[in-house]
Amino acid sequence: MAEAKIVLASHNKGKLKELREILRGHIDGLDVDTQVVDASSVNAPDVPETGVTFAENSLLKARAVARATGLIAIADDSGLSVDVLGGAPGIFSARWAGRHGDDTANLNLLLAQLSDIPAEHRGAKFCCAASVASPDGFEAVEYGELPGELLTAPAGEGGFGYDPILRPVELNGENALYEGKYAGQSCAQIPSEIKNSISHRARAFEALIPQIAAALA
Repeated sequence: MAEAKIVLASHNKGKLKELREILRGHIDGLDVDTQVVDASSVNAPDVPETGVTFAENSLLKARAVARATGLIAIADDSGLSVDVLGGAPGIFSARWAGRHGDDTANLNLLLAQLSDIPAEHRGAKFCCAASVASPDGFEAVEYGELPGELLTAPAGEGGFGYDPILRPVELNGENALYEGKYAGQSCAQIPSEIKNSISHRARAFEALIPQIAAALA
């Protein structure tokens, strides 16, 4: 088996699969199935997210994992940014209700906070900062966004986090992608492959490809 070259600073198998598919065929000589691995495969440390922006948190993780493993590290930090809340929950998205990772509590609190806000002011977007860092000090950050509108109640069983209450703008209206087939649906209702094709994380990782290639060069 080929030696690992790139480590994703995450234990999330879904994220690893997504990254492998995004990189597949785009970087000469890289075997994504054997040379792109997750944090647990190389005993990479868990890194506290002490930054105050998505980019800072993403870079903190990539730098620390690159330093600890001697491999090129890729990391991301993402969340929901609501227009009328001035960009919040932002970096606090995963712990908006107080306890990290309680999706239902986070979502319900946000809906309660926005209960009096009319449809025309319920704009929001998923944001992602993806970064790459190498042991020799090379680093870069790229961004991706998925703009949408917040529903007044959760819809759909798929996805995670705030997916059930965000309806992507690009799947609605006159110029809707996929000929409007998914109009009106939340990120938790649309098929996962459609969501992944427009997701903030996919867009950030795709933008990062040239930087990953540069780090490997």
